[in-house]
Amino acid sequence: MNERNKLSMRSVRRMRTKQGLSQRAAGRRRWLRPRWVAAVIGGVAVAAVTTFLVAGSGSAPTGPKELTSDQANRLAVTRFLNYQAGGRAVTIDVPGTAGGLTITGSIDFRGKIGYGVVHGTGRDSSSDGLIEWTATTVFVHPMTDPPAKAPARPPGSGWYNRPLQKYGSSLDSSLAIALKLGSDRPDNAELLPQNGAAWVGEDRLDGHQVDIMTGPSAARTTGARTTSGTAGADAVRYWIGSDGTMYRVRVGVASASQPVVIDFDTQKYVPVRPVPGATPAR
Repeated sequence: MNERNKLSMRSVRRMRTKQGLSQRAAGRRRWLRPRWVAAVIGGVAVAAVTTFLVAGSGSAPTGPKELTSDQANRLAVTRFLNYQAGGRAVTIDVPGTAGGLTITGSIDFRGKIGYGVVHGTGRDSSSDGLIEWTATTVFVHPMTDPPAKAPARPPGSGWYNRPLQKYGSSLDSSLAIALKLGSDRPDNAELLPQNGAAWVGEDRLDGHQVDIMTGPSAARTTGARTTSGTAGADAVRYWIGSDGTMYRVRVGVASASQPVVIDFDTQKYVPVRPVPGATPAR
């Protein structure tokens, strides 16, 4: 295990015990730059993000406020915990002018591959069916009456594939963002608040008490602007539990007027099996 990975594992253990984090952080090695915007926003058509107000399940934001040391550390490890878990069950709600799409399935964060079933909301059923995706390719299996949950083993035939679009597609932007919510190492807790990350409120999701936090400002780290010309600090928000677990993400994309919502643990996680022709990253 190299020095960076050793540091990452020690950081997670310290965060979970909540002892001595702020005192030890200064002496640890820093990464050269925050990886959040490049990983979650960059390259998936959300550089021109839509600013939005976030209201959780009946709660309203009370921030923004500067992150405490504990909050910064939880934000820094939340994507690493997804990676460490291997995979998680997700529901992805994708907005659209002709109606939305809801994807219910699982993401393998280590293999960088997702799989689920698609249902249209407020639209026709032309997009319904099964879907599997990697960072470069989307596989679809049309169905006139798709099940509520995707079968554990994908069908062996009937799949069509196309390149994942980096621009102009709310669906593809959502798929790419979801894959990048796992990281093989923690982020730098000290750099997050320096680059615009903040606490904006608290909420309760499915029995979990969570803090709502913004990621680093896109404008500070990439020079990005929103469609209204203002800085995009509010573009990505994370609902994070007391142990750093990610429960929800909301992110504005340039191709939609409403944010994409990604909820975790909405059903039981089912390991992702690649469809014929899909090549996950290992």
